[in-house]
Amino acid sequence: MLKVYSDHIFNGFEFLKQTGLIFNDKSEIVKICPIGSFDKSEFNYYPGLLVPGFVNAHCHLELSHLRNKVGSGIGLLPFLKNVVGLRETSEEEIQVAIRNADAQMYELGIVAVGDISNKPDTIVCKSESRIKYFNFIESFDFMQEHLTNFFFNGYLETFKKYGNLPKSMVPHAPYSVTPQLFKLINHQNCDPTVISIHNQEVMDEDLLFLSKQGGFLDFYQHFGFNLDTFLPTGKTSIHYTLSHLDLKHNVLLVHNTMMGLDDIIEAKNRISQIYFVTCPNANLYIENNLPDYKYFIETGSTMCIGTDSLSSNWSLSILDEIKTIHKYNQWIPLQSIFSWATINGARALKMDDCFGSFEIHKSPGLNWIQEFKRIDEIAILPQSAGVKKIL
Repeated sequence: MLKVYSDHIFNGFEFLKQTGLIFNDKSEIVKICPIGSFDKSEFNYYPGLLVPGFVNAHCHLELSHLRNKVGSGIGLLPFLKNVVGLRETSEEEIQVAIRNADAQMYELGIVAVGDISNKPDTIVCKSESRIKYFNFIESFDFMQEHLTNFFFNGYLETFKKYGNLPKSMVPHAPYSVTPQLFKLINHQNCDPTVISIHNQEVMDEDLLFLSKQGGFLDFYQHFGFNLDTFLPTGKTSIHYTLSHLDLKHNVLLVHNTMMGLDDIIEAKNRISQIYFVTCPNANLYIENNLPDYKYFIETGSTMCIGTDSLSSNWSLSILDEIKTIHKYNQWIPLQSIFSWATINGARALKMDDCFGSFEIHKSPGLNWIQEFKRIDEIAILPQSAGVKKIL
């Protein structure tokens, strides 16, 4: 039995003062004690803030060996070229990096991860991990219709190798998936599940669909592909996605850096279970840009937080992502941002029966953030060193 209390507790939805929590030996919450209802001398005191375990809604664990190998600020298309060129590394180095990153995320208080997988490299680690993963087996065919079946069959083999691990097959991005590949992916995910797609991460993506302009023409030529048969739609890329994506699932739109108000409204109108995943530090690392969060707030959109990969980020810390959002958008209530990092991510991955909030019978994990204050407003102190995992 573990009894804890703090100056502030974030329960997944709101901040509570001087509240106690009691966990049983299985790390399940058995009692929530409101202020003044318990004897503090019987509880362990953690000054600052206690929060549920974090949910990393978007990660590429298999790219962990690329840490510090791709420079920052180079833009998405050069970044993607570098990642493709650097992926071939020794199996031993890849596995060590994967296990180290998994262990680091655990110590950073992350309890669940939505992870992109193009290869089977992470299967062994995930099978043994203390983190709960949902695996997005990601497919793309470089918009080459004559190669669609070839690429799909390869990703289908990867999908099968993940066995009974939680998984779905997903498209990479609108600019890299043909209508036929969308159909094959949709057919693979028969029952309602969780899917994700990279969305409007860079202006070139919209330019491609609007007028067949922008950097993707040269990007594909670099890899020996052409877009001769591609016809622009005259609309932003999200419209192409919505025309081909199976919308019965939980849908995670990832990055959304260049997503405008009209596109957000269109997506929300079309998808009943939609989650917008922001990866702010990766956006800064690659493009030195952030989404316009006011559009998402104004439309009441459900936001989640991801870290992307160590090839595109300085760490896999959700607290670091929270601090970045808070630093550049102090008008967003910190309560909202913590919900993005906990209950929203858990709901997006369909793991909120266990994770995301302090509620009876849940085992959400327990994180301690010591450098925290509340004077007129709740704030994370800039010198906050990080998070300490208690459970």
